[in-house]
Amino acid sequence: MKPAYETDLIVEDYLDGSRIDRFLSRHFRNYSTHRLQRIVQAGFAKVNGIPAEPLQRVFRGQQISILLPEPPDKTYQPEALPLEILYEDAWLVIVNKPPAMIAHPAGNIHSGTVANALQHYLDQQTGIRSLLRPGIVHRLDQFTSGILIVAKEHLGHRSLSIQFQQNRISKAYLAIIRDQPPDDHFENDAAIGEHPTQAGVCMSTHPQAKKAKSAYTRFEVLERYTGYSLVRAFPQTGRLHQIRVHLADLGFPIIADDFYGNDERLETDRCLISRQALHAEQIEFAHPVTGLKMKLSAGAPDDFHQALERLRSA
Repeated sequence: MKPAYETDLIVEDYLDGSRIDRFLSRHFRNYSTHRLQRIVQAGFAKVNGIPAEPLQRVFRGQQISILLPEPPDKTYQPEALPLEILYEDAWLVIVNKPPAMIAHPAGNIHSGTVANALQHYLDQQTGIRSLLRPGIVHRLDQFTSGILIVAKEHLGHRSLSIQFQQNRISKAYLAIIRDQPPDDHFENDAAIGEHPTQAGVCMSTHPQAKKAKSAYTRFEVLERYTGYSLVRAFPQTGRLHQIRVHLADLGFPIIADDFYGNDERLETDRCLISRQALHAEQIEFAHPVTGLKMKLSAGAPDDFHQALERLRSA
């Protein structure tokens, strides 16, 4: 492992006028601003070949040379966990998240997450522990499987975050639901907010839901079984638990969903699958650097296929 890391950076348009420590913190997200201030004060940063001042501002097109003599102070614990890589380049890595794996550490959970696995994966590429920090751009619920986009550097993370915020990324999910919708194509445009009475992370279409925001999801029925259906969902907005809430609101909750399908049929659902039967199947977006159209698909995990086989053979 190298004792230090040295590189040259060019100030991007959107960071024009930033303080040098804040500029550096965009590129090295595992380093705190305070740590980077110390590195600048120690003379390890130059602007166009001239040693930088601690509070100096940098401007578009300037060359910033930096030597990082110290290890980062904000890190995910790297763990050699198996991950299916769907796509990778210098800016992105896209994975097929397995069910039950959390995207990143939260609360009392510090290990066993996608971020821990990717930290180890990226460390193998750079040879320097935690030089790169996996930037998970969007969320998938813990028990939802499927496509997860992760940025390797700040510019890609920023561009993709904007695309998600502006609903310019197309997504498709597979879900196994209870009962059979009367039509093959249906939709729900009910606003979604925090449940007015239930505590915890529970969303609702209730008229008195707190902080409600507009939401819209299209659905198509792919297969029908006795008492169940396989549907594809196309969320046009990105609200928390949107697909789960919209299906439950229509009376077709996703099977084995603890939050939105928790009734007398839950135990029957769990004979088919132990977690909510929701899989992020497809995604389409503009590459954050090249601008090229990207379209990826991820196969559903074994438990999802096994549930379908049981329903098809019933």
